Amino acid sequence: MNAITVQERRAAQAPGSVPSAHADRFLYTMMPPRETWPVFDYSAGRLAGFPDYMNAAQALLDAAVEGGFGDKPVFHFERQSWSYSQLQEHVDRIARVLVEDYGLVPGNRVLLRSGNCPMLAACWLAVLKAGGIGITTMPLLKAQELVFILDRVRVRLALCEETLVDELAAAARSAGTLEKIACFAPLGSAGPRTAELDRAVASKTAGFAAVKTAADDIAIVTFTSGTTGKPKAAVHFHRDLLAIAECYPRAYTVDADEVVCGSPSMAFTYGLAVLLIYPLRYRATVAYVSRPTPEHILRAVEQHRVTSLYGVPTSYHQLLDGLDRFDITSLRKCASSGENLQTPLWEAWRERTGIRLVNGFGATELICTVLSESLAVDRIGSTGKAVPGYTARLIDKEGDPLPLNSRGRLAIRGPTGCRYLDDLKQQKAFVVDGWNVTSDLFVQDGDGYFWYVDRTDDMIVSSGYNISPQEVERALAAHPLVRECAVVGVDDAARGKLVRACVVLHDPERATPQTIAELQEFVKHRIAPYKYPRDVRFYTELPKTHTGKIQRQRLRMR
Repeated sequence: MNAITVQERRAAQAPGSVPSAHADRFLYTMMPPRETWPVFDYSAGRLAGFPDYMNAAQALLDAAVEGGFGDKPVFHFERQSWSYSQLQEHVDRIARVLVEDYGLVPGNRVLLRSGNCPMLAACWLAVLKAGGIGITTMPLLKAQELVFILDRVRVRLALCEETLVDELAAAARSAGTLEKIACFAPLGSAGPRTAELDRAVASKTAGFAAVKTAADDIAIVTFTSGTTGKPKAAVHFHRDLLAIAECYPRAYTVDADEVVCGSPSMAFTYGLAVLLIYPLRYRATVAYVSRPTPEHILRAVEQHRVTSLYGVPTSYHQLLDGLDRFDITSLRKCASSGENLQTPLWEAWRERTGIRLVNGFGATELICTVLSESLAVDRIGSTGKAVPGYTARLIDKEGDPLPLNSRGRLAIRGPTGCRYLDDLKQQKAFVVDGWNVTSDLFVQDGDGYFWYVDRTDDMIVSSGYNISPQEVERALAAHPLVRECAVVGVDDAARGKLVRACVVLHDPERATPQTIAELQEFVKHRIAPYKYPRDVRFYTELPKTHTGKIQRQRLRMR
């Protein structure tokens, strides 16, 4: 493997290390050793001038109001809107509740559970402004999945959209640290706002001084499933959240006169970036859709005159059928990430809308999209080149760089990178010789464009969701009818990959459509519903090697 130069190793040290504002230091005891971090490159553009102290909420929101954007709409939701000043007032009131009523200490973790809506955005900003660490979770997660997160990072306080509280309350009964759940109603709900957090916020006056966090204080923790099925906790600093706003938007622009919308949940770093961080940084407006069905998204495009749309390939597939029923003439550009964009979909979208879908690639460990086509889409079907601020190359199994037109694993270096909490094995696997090395295979052509091939591990990426086969297998195996099972991902035009369950029953006579439906419903009630196997096939026995290992490749081909 290539040795890291002294200059590169120095670059890996966060510039201007200064005292932390965090009194609660628990997460810092779980950080990986500094020598296992990737090399960080802050040399591009404005990244080199970042200050030693920064609070991401202050930089994203307060700076916008101070810059004269207070009266500008920041969020549309249902038939209501917030201005930048109104958002700031809500954020400050929530921050005061967190500190004055709930005893938040800088460095405390706060779990957030909600669909995309202005209140989720306000809560996220308030947590960071008060010096807390935000952990946003998907609304579809079940109690046992939430318990793992709560216990993993010792969450004491959770803010939850009131219709989603049941699973969280069930998790609280098993989790060892969660002491309080404060509920809120999403903006746009009918009737008086009587949820606890809403009442507490209404009792506060505006105004809150942002905690003076260091640039390298932890801002958020995001959980991403690994091939073992155990979620990995990735840490990102305040600096990281501002750094990504100086990178991808240089490739796929975000302008102040734009209205953006999209399907990704803000629990994903993709959704967080494109539906909160980038719009606020560039003073744009966001149209939120809490239930991102095709009809709701297209209605939002028509109603709010959306100019820029973000999604995963599956969402664009679904949107095609409804295009004729809505006015989408306001759209100027559309971006896709989360899974590989197939050329037939690109062509269908261009034919129906006249818009060239911009394909990109990102990772939770890096927060944002790090490879992207240009707005002109110079190579249809490619994922473009490294966005400004990042360097990309392909490496072989030994970690050495490969020549052009070779197939290899993608290695990335830039201002963000992998820091897993208390998981040294996975940290060393993801960071190789100072580079962030993903489990994705690419080919780089002679002009430097990257072309996606496949994943090197067993992770199934379906509709932009990372799904662990082992997790689905464990859920299926708990059903009394199942004797043995294996889960694999198979190619699917609409979803990229489809979750296929290969099942051996105790009683072969029960291999019926009714049993398929029963198994699918069983999985939906044990883990997040999006993980359920959409394709279930019955076997008398699973193909295995001489050593007893299941031959998963044969199951993918059948």
